[in-house]
Amino acid sequence: MPKKAVTFLLTIILCYNSVSQTDSVTHRKLKKSILIGSSVALTAGSLAYLNIAWYQQYSTGSFHFFNDNDEWLQMDKAGHVYTTYQTGRLMMNAFDWAGYSRKQKLAAGTIGFAYMTAIECMDGFSKGWGFSWGDETANLLGTSVAISQEALWNEQRIQIKYSYAQSGLAQYNPNLLGENFYTQILKDYNGQTYWLSVNPSSFIKKENKFPKWLNVAFGYSAYGMIGGTYNNFTVQKDDGSVLKFERERRLYLSLDVDLTRIKTKSKVLKGIFSVINIVKFPAPAIQFSKKGARGYFLYS
Repeated sequence: MPKKAVTFLLTIILCYNSVSQTDSVTHRKLKKSILIGSSVALTAGSLAYLNIAWYQQYSTGSFHFFNDNDEWLQMDKAGHVYTTYQTGRLMMNAFDWAGYSRKQKLAAGTIGFAYMTAIECMDGFSKGWGFSWGDETANLLGTSVAISQEALWNEQRIQIKYSYAQSGLAQYNPNLLGENFYTQILKDYNGQTYWLSVNPSSFIKKENKFPKWLNVAFGYSAYGMIGGTYNNFTVQKDDGSVLKFERERRLYLSLDVDLTRIKTKSKVLKGIFSVINIVKFPAPAIQFSKKGARGYFLYS
């Protein structure tokens, strides 16, 4: 599940990327040693911590499967796609910096998939969860998007990004959706939006005046979810009326900024831009749902 994995994966991503842009490291051998050493240590350490912090809360048993494909209007699956995509993208950048071959660089794109598969297997032994083929399929999809673009174009023309704004619904089920802003970022799927951010200029062969850093973004979110599969309780207002939560999918059309295409000679700035680029840039947007269309002057 993304709310367990994202915290650790983003920590790994940030550490990888900070290593990959260190100016003081000049020799290729040293670069490779630092990258491999930090990769192994961070991966093993985070999985060990995850086992202590999360899985020890639940009893374990024989390996089993769990079908959660109908939960959260598939927002959790979008989170898996996003996590493995961004991990794969940044790991390929890191291996490129360290001087590995192109084949080795592409192979590095599978690290996020391997990490998430390990978590999924841990789920499989937990009686609180189970191995989800839906999650694993989403993991494979995110990894494939990152590697295939690197193989075809040697760049990421279509990026998967994330944005978040508090939904106001976590207060009705804080144990499940988060008790504060920091936990809600991971737990409250009502406030999350996942984006396909497409760079038009990279698909135009001829010279054009279209800004190379400007993207068109297509978003997906869901709202009204107090429980995973259905809202299994109601909230009564002070006036005696019942507050209803209607579950719905939402689609978006917006603009975005690809920070990796902003020219700079600074390796430090390039590293910062690469990390920040995991989040969609706030911009005007149009929302489409079963209730109709709605415009936002600034959607984040």
